[in-house]
Amino acid sequence: MANGSPTIVSIAERAGVSIASVSRVLNGQVVRPETEARVRAAAAELGYVPNAVARSLKGGHTRQLTFAMPDIGNPVYVAMVREIQAVTKAAGYRLLLHSTDAVVDDEIAVVRSLADRTSDGLILCPIRVAPEHTEALAAAAGPVVVIGSPPDGAPVDCVRADSVTGAGLAVRHLAEEGRRRIAFVNGPPDTVPGRNRSAGYRSALAELGLAYDAALETTTAFGVDEGARAAGDLLDARPDIDAFFCANDQLALGAARSLHARDVRIPRDIAVAGMDDTSLARAAWPPLTSVDLGSARRGGLAAGMLLDRLATEGGPSREELPPRRVTVPPRLVVRASTTGGREVTAA
Repeated sequence: MANGSPTIVSIAERAGVSIASVSRVLNGQVVRPETEARVRAAAAELGYVPNAVARSLKGGHTRQLTFAMPDIGNPVYVAMVREIQAVTKAAGYRLLLHSTDAVVDDEIAVVRSLADRTSDGLILCPIRVAPEHTEALAAAAGPVVVIGSPPDGAPVDCVRADSVTGAGLAVRHLAEEGRRRIAFVNGPPDTVPGRNRSAGYRSALAELGLAYDAALETTTAFGVDEGARAAGDLLDARPDIDAFFCANDQLALGAARSLHARDVRIPRDIAVAGMDDTSLARAAWPPLTSVDLGSARRGGLAAGMLLDRLATEGGPSREELPPRRVTVPPRLVVRASTTGGREVTAA
């Protein structure tokens, strides 16, 4: 009790039960009689008074859900928001949005805020995975679904993209177009997308019999300006580059901007491919070849999983309903930035 006031967390510690169990007792849900007795005794000893807002809500439910994402300005998450809201709104829920800036402490705080009952459930999209995630997710006071890769052992449902395979699709396509010196502009290497997309790039080169050259791979923040600077630096060091593969569409647009500034023709001189197949890819000039990682579909699946968990609250425990894991396969969408005109969608 950092501030001297008893909380659901301190009650759980005193009673020796999970935060979720405390939440169920205080919200009138069915638990084992001995668990209820221990929770109510601990609450009485600590002088716990329920939150006034939560107490005023019928059944302790807010009919609100939260989506916490790394960057609210990234079109990937805009696509997810649209699909999540469509699914949850149809079920009678409002959707709250929170941008974490990919800060782990902020993500942990959002998970722990479920104990405040300001939201009935959470969809979390982390790009960095830390040990603290495991502890927070295990103790979450409400259902959480992760879009991405949760830490091993975290008892939550998740929807994943397959970035390794997706990166391979892009690299193989560039090689099929005759490109042999394929540079890679990646995002931060300490992120799950950064690690997976680098692994896919290197694996595809090996499969194609193309030697990996560390001088052709660079890392930066995910962003258009960052992509432009990174591509320019690579070109200064290696003017023999004949293709850029970029870890997302923002980086790819930055690379294209750098090429335009140098009067380099896309794709005749240098081809450019990205990942995510966002609205930016379709609006670029020339239109950008990109790997579709199913952003909207991942959002819709995550929303459905969360609603399923909410429907079973007070029923079987997490142990009886084990976490579900779904992987959305990638698709390569070929546009003029790599072919000069042909548009093809390939699995």
